[in-house]
Amino acid sequence: MIIVLKPHTTKDDVSRVENMVKKRGLDTHIVQGKEMTVIGCIGDTAKVDSKLFEIDSAVDKVMHVQEPYKLANRAFHPEDSIINVSGVKVGGDNLAMIAGPCSVESYEQVLEIARAAKASGANLLRGGAFKPRTSPYSFQGLGLEGLDILTAVKEETGLPIVTELMSDKYLDVFNEKVDLIQIGARNMQNFDLLKELGQLDRPILLKRGLNATYEEWIMSAEYIMASGNENVILCERGIRTFESYTRNTLDLQSIPVLRKLTHLPIIVDPSHAGGKWWLVDSMAMAAIAAGADGLMIEVHNDPESALCDGAQSLKPKKYDELLKQVAQIANVVGKSI
Repeated sequence: MIIVLKPHTTKDDVSRVENMVKKRGLDTHIVQGKEMTVIGCIGDTAKVDSKLFEIDSAVDKVMHVQEPYKLANRAFHPEDSIINVSGVKVGGDNLAMIAGPCSVESYEQVLEIARAAKASGANLLRGGAFKPRTSPYSFQGLGLEGLDILTAVKEETGLPIVTELMSDKYLDVFNEKVDLIQIGARNMQNFDLLKELGQLDRPILLKRGLNATYEEWIMSAEYIMASGNENVILCERGIRTFESYTRNTLDLQSIPVLRKLTHLPIIVDPSHAGGKWWLVDSMAMAAIAAGADGLMIEVHNDPESALCDGAQSLKPKKYDELLKQVAQIANVVGKSI
């Protein structure tokens, strides 16, 4: 249930209505937008008569929310959320351009890629220190050494870092060193980990699970938000379908659907979706045209020799060409890098 207050309500009005809600055993979540104030009622609202609130002079209307997610619901938060990632704004008319290698291989490698990507317009640096691999015999990443390399490159370039957390064992070090903590597709429904993320003060990039529905995906975001951390960014990275020619199937429909259902920013990862470098350009431009709030693209200076996912990585020159095209599309849809 949400209570929409009339325009120009005072703090006393808000406080009065909020107290009415709390007296009936519900928690509240208040969102004060530019044009309206919304009080979200959290708890078992089935036993509460909405007419009790409608009689208050400050209340415009009371609406019942059918979806199981509340804090992530656009009805609770009508305006788009803008997440601040160490000075880089994600959401609204801002575009997040996340670029870097799939795996951190060396300081020199990451630094070279980061410098080139930043010169092209990237504003966040990605790199895998801990790598979830299908085969236990594949390269698993450099671990904490890789995280230290990312931190050193951040100091050199100024780019905030994005990297994947796989275990709660490293929660403290990630909270200290990582600007945007990525939760991969396989951990999207690791609910114990999601609850722990709610205790952190770092933004979270939540990737969609391989077979997750929109509701399941948003409910995972709700776990983080309900635990105290509302700085969540969603990332569409392709879903598993019957088609085997590409790595996954990029669900571009997810962008307008999520825009309707939730206020959270939406990033698209065309690299993992197709698994082929020559698919990245078209899918990246289509994502921006569809309204995405940013892109996460794998860039490697020597993809033929990459230790992980070289086939889906763009070379720096190709990435530079792509961002010039992306900038043109972004201008049309009212966004900017």
